[in-house]
Amino acid sequence: MPYVQKSEVRDGMRIDWNVPIQVRDGHTLLADVFRPIKAGHYPVILSHGPYGKGLAFQDGYKTAWNIMAEKHPDVTAGSSNKYQNWEVVDPEKWVPHDYAVVRVDSRGAGASAGYMALWSPQETRDMFDCIEWAGVQPWSNGKVGLNGISYYGMNQWQVAAQQPPHLAAICIWEGASDFYRDLSHHGGILCDFIKNWYDMQVKSVQHGLGLTGPISRLTGEPVCGTEALSEAQLLKNRENLSQAVAKHALDDKYWKERTPDFSKIKVPLLSAANWGGQGLHPRGNFEGYLRSASSQKWLEVHGIEHWTEFYTDYGRKIQLKFFDHFLHGKKNGWNKQPKVQLQVRHPGERFVQRVENEWPLARTQWTPMYLNAQDMTLQTKKPERMAKRQYQGFSDGVTFMLPPSEQETEITGPLALKLFASSSTQDTDFFVVVRVFSPDMKEVVFIGALDPHTPVGQGWLRASHRKLDPKLSKPYRPYHPHDEVQLLTPNKVFEFDIEIVPTCIVIPAGHRLAVTVRGKDYEYPGPAAHLSNMKYPMTGCGPFTHTDPKDRPAKVFDGQVTIFTGGSRASYLLAPVIPAQRKTSPKSARKAPAQAKPKATKSRQK
Repeated sequence: MPYVQKSEVRDGMRIDWNVPIQVRDGHTLLADVFRPIKAGHYPVILSHGPYGKGLAFQDGYKTAWNIMAEKHPDVTAGSSNKYQNWEVVDPEKWVPHDYAVVRVDSRGAGASAGYMALWSPQETRDMFDCIEWAGVQPWSNGKVGLNGISYYGMNQWQVAAQQPPHLAAICIWEGASDFYRDLSHHGGILCDFIKNWYDMQVKSVQHGLGLTGPISRLTGEPVCGTEALSEAQLLKNRENLSQAVAKHALDDKYWKERTPDFSKIKVPLLSAANWGGQGLHPRGNFEGYLRSASSQKWLEVHGIEHWTEFYTDYGRKIQLKFFDHFLHGKKNGWNKQPKVQLQVRHPGERFVQRVENEWPLARTQWTPMYLNAQDMTLQTKKPERMAKRQYQGFSDGVTFMLPPSEQETEITGPLALKLFASSSTQDTDFFVVVRVFSPDMKEVVFIGALDPHTPVGQGWLRASHRKLDPKLSKPYRPYHPHDEVQLLTPNKVFEFDIEIVPTCIVIPAGHRLAVTVRGKDYEYPGPAAHLSNMKYPMTGCGPFTHTDPKDRPAKVFDGQVTIFTGGSRASYLLAPVIPAQRKTSPKSARKAPAQAKPKATKSRQK
């Protein structure tokens, strides 16, 4: 029995269920449309992705929903919450502002049949066609905006570069923009995320699951199609994404056709980044903001879980003001909105709002903090005497630490580590962690985008991927082309420039800044946390770990690594120190509510 296409009025909205959208190759995608009851022409907020338009947030992502609903009552206030979906807008809070909300199941996902190839050129073409369909509907005013978190932000960069005529504005909320560097291979090191995420959040809503898949709370229909396909048919209908990712270990054609040409992104955009979740959520928003050609672009940066601030009044009001200006044409002051709005992070999950004119901040004092292997310190003066320190490849590595700070110090922006090092083997992986310790030497961690125990900053580099792109590299943001493997000569010293994802921390007096160079992922020593949509417990890096033995064989990556410091081999951390010159009203401080405690589990064996 096929899906039922129907239109009804409920909860103050006109809802059109399972609306067919025919794309250029003749294939049909299905969408749900929520719009005002009163006849008229309305701007469109559209999302297009693989998570199943019929799957309730509360059913598919129970832990995340419970944490958010308990700690942020403004999210659930003013809505029945019956129409909540993971990572897209709540129509009950947008339709009353005279918007039509369109949710499209991408090809092969949810209600839409077909071959699933995530982030592929085909999926981008489909999204383009959905935008153009929405722009010419009788209830549309011809202006389409894109809004959504993560996946529903990532594909916005791609389609915006194709310049659909009816696309009027985009809001990318924590969405990677470079699928090789942000998502699959951090510094050239294969990340475990895709294979685990694909099993938990994508295959679970693939079209063709029929009654074995989830059932919609609202319609009573199967979320993933009325036809039940065999496992063999399901397998045939989807790309083996984890296999493809492992196969394409360099930034080759496969990745380039999934990464946008930023010079062609000219639509007004709001890029919202998160200080946490360094393995996926911040980097793309900073890079996309900086490299996009749009003359009208804004950057917002916040903290806590990556889904939360999108739904709070804080985030929703920013989005609404942005879209009201560009889609409704309202003179609401958005044209005077500062280009950068930061939630400046303090220990204890305290955030103080501050506006800026640019990114990185023009007044940044780029400060080299030199590693000293003699006493394992960081220092602002370059050590004259050369020294070295060794660690095993698959170990916790070595930590260099500043003395206790004499006064409050702010670090906000991108960082980089210049490292002189050698390996006893032909390759090694550097896992760099920027950390802060309290006066009693307890590490200060934060609620990250996914993991509740996230360090201040992280960066990665595979030694054989050390080649730099001279045109795109900056001292504070080295850029590696990842287009060839340059193996090491064992025990020979090489120079490495390691990108560290932008971060923000105001370090109180008496605290210490440290940098750790490891041979494996950072691990928080406390109890692990678990989310219902994650396959494994999270131990400090969330799901963004790097443990594939085929990518990191011990005989290559568990050698003896030696770091050199001082003299002609002065290794240093380049830190963006922000001088204390602005006074911010205490009224703008945001205190993140205490986090609901996730289910504690034992750390998985490494």
